[in-house]
Amino acid sequence: CGDLGGRYRYLSSHASQSFGHIMSASLGIATRSLRNVRRLPSAFIPALLMPVFQVVAFSGTYAGVTQIPGFPTDRSVNWYLPMAVTMGASFAGLGTGFSMIRDLQTGFYDRLRMAPTSRRQLLLGPYIAAWVRACIAVVLVTIFGFALGARPVGSGVGTFSLFIAGIGMATIGTGWGLGLAYRFRDMRAAAIMQLTLFLGLFLTDAQTPIPLMDGWLIYVARWNPLTQVLDVARIGFIDGINGRDLLVGIFIMVAISAGAWLFAFTGLARLDD
Repeated sequence: CGDLGGRYRYLSSHASQSFGHIMSASLGIATRSLRNVRRLPSAFIPALLMPVFQVVAFSGTYAGVTQIPGFPTDRSVNWYLPMAVTMGASFAGLGTGFSMIRDLQTGFYDRLRMAPTSRRQLLLGPYIAAWVRACIAVVLVTIFGFALGARPVGSGVGTFSLFIAGIGMATIGTGWGLGLAYRFRDMRAAAIMQLTLFLGLFLTDAQTPIPLMDGWLIYVARWNPLTQVLDVARIGFIDGINGRDLLVGIFIMVAISAGAWLFAFTGLARLDD
């Protein structure tokens, strides 16, 4: 028993040190990424202002859309705020991909790979940085949305579900951006990141509810998994979205996030080939 107890204490201590080492290295990488925001604001400010511009422009330009019979809210900003928040959070995730491209081109990332760090540490650091940047984007865009008249409905769970959707989209964007950066290793990846992000979000019901659509976009938006993610963001702002939609959306976010992480992990493994 004494021998088994000693082994248990050794394994527990070793696991604790291993976890602490992983977090220490990952936080160091994340801190460096966040410091680059201050050093290169031109790489962060436009991505932060874009969703703010969208919520202002869409809610004002399309204010009359609420007069269409069947539109699920009487406040246009309630419909467009979740779209802007998820897009801003996505850009926060893609921002880590842009930073990775610079590190790969300057050779800095090669030095990180030569350091005594694991692939988990090299991936977790950018994810932590993306989550912090996403929180900034979600808070800022939500403040602008409330200033323009956005108001939660029901129990007021809207802001919480909006935050969940933002973190989920940042996680997806980070994995997708890193995976492309690892594979292309140059600015070609940046163009693909932005193009696929816009296509993925705008080929949903981001601008118009599916029952009010016409033509081929109905089928694309209905089968686009990001439509369910937007349901998570909207559940507290739009009547008619229920708890089942919330659970389905969260499940889809987790599934896509896992796939994006695997895409990034296999891309990082290619660098060793």
